Amino acid sequence: MIELKDLTPRRLKIVLIAAPMLLATLYFTIFAANRYVSESTVALQHASNDVSSLPGAALLLAGLSSPSRSEALYLRQYLQSLALLKDLDAKLDLRKHYEAEKLDGFARLWGGASQERFLDYFRNRVDVTVDEASATITVRVQGFDPAFAQTLNRAILKEGERFVNEMSHSLAREKLSFAESELARAGEHLQESTREVLAFQNQYGLLDPSMDAQASGALSAQMQASITRSEAELRGLRSFMTEDAPQVKALRSQIRATQAQLEVERTRATGTGGQSERLGALTIEFKSLRMKAEFALDAYKVALVAIEGARMEATRKLTSLIVIEPATLPETAEYPRRLYNLVTLFVVCLLLYAVARLVIATIREHQD
Repeated sequence: MIELKDLTPRRLKIVLIAAPMLLATLYFTIFAANRYVSESTVALQHASNDVSSLPGAALLLAGLSSPSRSEALYLRQYLQSLALLKDLDAKLDLRKHYEAEKLDGFARLWGGASQERFLDYFRNRVDVTVDEASATITVRVQGFDPAFAQTLNRAILKEGERFVNEMSHSLAREKLSFAESELARAGEHLQESTREVLAFQNQYGLLDPSMDAQASGALSAQMQASITRSEAELRGLRSFMTEDAPQVKALRSQIRATQAQLEVERTRATGTGGQSERLGALTIEFKSLRMKAEFALDAYKVALVAIEGARMEATRKLTSLIVIEPATLPETAEYPRRLYNLVTLFVVCLLLYAVARLVIATIREHQD
């Protein structure tokens, strides 16, 4: 058992400073494996949408929208996912590379590691950051070999581009499906409204009640004018002829016939019951049906424009992964930072030594 008197400053320096520094120096000079970093910078760019020719409703159905920063976050999540790790491991044999450094137990991947530990190790070796201001994505890949680090970085970017394309086309296909359903619904409404117009025309035997109403009104006006002229002429004849004169009787009969016909036209326009439906009411009903059909036709046209726009979006490349800086081929190892780690460890050891001396001095003072 170590007694308090045995904890001399010299022994403390050996235990707290010299020994850790010696072990760390041996590790960093002999056992620590060099890790090279390949860095690349990419950005997401959306294809410009020429929407000047589309009406507002078609824009809504087509679902055209501006680029979203969230897509960069989705991409970052995918670049550190288990699915991507499995694909890369199958293509590049990542386990073999990261298990190759047998001496460095801290930096290597231990053999037989579970997929969860492998994923944690992968995320520690592949750093993906998104710049909040420019929405650019920086990928830093560590490898024990410079060429492998560059190859892995390129493979990650390739898989990232495939993911972006699939994500954008998946959204476009959903928009196309929505536009097709809207087109089918608009077609059904158009057919239904057209059938209602045809049924109305067949039921009443009228092509357009408003035209019949206008024709009836014009005919009534003509007959009214004719009656007025005939009555004026009758008054002129009666001034010098008797009531039994043939001309007077004929003109009076003509006036009665014209009045009877005028009454028939008025009854047809405003009467009720039987076959004498009101043309005014029929005209209002027909206009309502025709407006409904015209609205359904306009909606169908908008749906056609929207589905064409959605088809174009689904077939062309919507989002591209623009490489700002390609994967670099490192020449010097960035990790481990030997001098930085040794200096940091030395400072920590000095602090521990100072704390230990202070504790020992306090204990001895209380013992005395």
